[in-house]
Amino acid sequence: MVETIGWNISQWLAAQRASSSEEGLARIVAQVATFKPDDVAFISIATPEFLKAQWDQLQAIPNAKDLPLYGVPFAPKDNIDVVGMPTTVACPAFKYEPTKDATIIQILKAAGAIPICKTNLDQFATGLVGTRSPYGAVPSAFNSEYCSGGSSSGSSNSVGRGLAPFSLGTDTAGSGRVPAMHNNLIGLKPSRGAFSATGVVPACRELDCVSVFAQTLPDAKLIFDICAKYDAVDSYSCRLPETMLPTFGPKPKLAIPDTVKWFVDTENAPLWAAELEKFKTAGVELVPSDFSPMYKLGSCLYEGPWVAERYTVVRKLIESDPDAMDPSVRTIIQQASKFSAADQFDWEHYRRDLVREIETKFAEFDGFLVPTAPLSPKIKDVQADPIKLNALQGTYTNFVNFADLAALAIPAGFREDGMPFGVTIVGRKHTDYALLDIAQKILTPESRLLGNTGIMSVSNVSDVVF
Repeated sequence: MVETIGWNISQWLAAQRASSSEEGLARIVAQVATFKPDDVAFISIATPEFLKAQWDQLQAIPNAKDLPLYGVPFAPKDNIDVVGMPTTVACPAFKYEPTKDATIIQILKAAGAIPICKTNLDQFATGLVGTRSPYGAVPSAFNSEYCSGGSSSGSSNSVGRGLAPFSLGTDTAGSGRVPAMHNNLIGLKPSRGAFSATGVVPACRELDCVSVFAQTLPDAKLIFDICAKYDAVDSYSCRLPETMLPTFGPKPKLAIPDTVKWFVDTENAPLWAAELEKFKTAGVELVPSDFSPMYKLGSCLYEGPWVAERYTVVRKLIESDPDAMDPSVRTIIQQASKFSAADQFDWEHYRRDLVREIETKFAEFDGFLVPTAPLSPKIKDVQADPIKLNALQGTYTNFVNFADLAALAIPAGFREDGMPFGVTIVGRKHTDYALLDIAQKILTPESRLLGNTGIMSVSNVSDVVF
């Protein structure tokens, strides 16, 4: 069987369509057989029997080979329900067997895709580091000493290593973007409500977004095109505009932080400066601006009463068996007890005021450009100071869902220690395609490493989306 590790969606699709049913199934089974049972990227790995059942369901669809994801494997995060595999949210005491696939899993299966595992995560999707799981701390695909980023740690690591062509994460505070940086991937965080969250264990239900990790922009766009469907069952689901904005035009105008906070890091600043030059060369106007409203907005997520929204998910467990939870996660969620209902209204009014300030102050801009994260921390350093370092990682991500913005994380070179760096383009709600258009201008001209697969992109081919 031909080596499939590192294949993107188009490679999988071409091979599966050209194969017999038996060969197609065997190809997926062989791919999953390479997964080691003790691999910390996974909480559950599909059995051959499970894969055959999924394959048989696919073959029962008329003209199945015409489906846009026919026989393409993917890796969903283990807070997304997949029938036949338990949902744990990285907490064994919370584990249950779903009786129905999450809506987004149903959509992907109907498009021909095959779930092959459930990936590890920061417990209850609370964290940006990937170390808060009893199933193990997930490292970057590049170095076992460094964090993968969280909470979508296993989803990003698996695509970074080429074990799946795409994966699903979730993003509340940046969990679909920070892991993309640490694994040299595309991280597409769609507009809130674009993807259904039915069958997804919530972190903060009003802010949560299912997100996509992929090696290339076309793969990320394809999954967005397939999955962005209105779900009447999900009360936070939104219909997309009939016509999505395809571009910001030939000279987009983006605000960048006038003073970038790197904290203790010394290696990311030169890569940021070099990336700014790439954006300018591509015709993007960059304007240094005061980002203090965004920093204030982002701080609301964990300093304010929104932790109580996380509390609603784990109330029974945290009250009956608090020791079953990761200590850092428990400490964060227990802060909910210090807020009253009146506090919630005070903070919500404060949040709305900040959002209006951002809307007014940056009305002339198409969006923002920020470092995806300020740090590239080692696992041991996070474990020594788990709350502080995690909080710093959200500096450029926490505000995005609060302000109902879309975001796209893209690779931006490598540090001297070999770890990847990344930047994120942020735009107003439903500017998802326009963000892809900017990213295309930046990534297309040069060949680049895809994840840590050893495979290089083809310039002016691999990242062309429009």
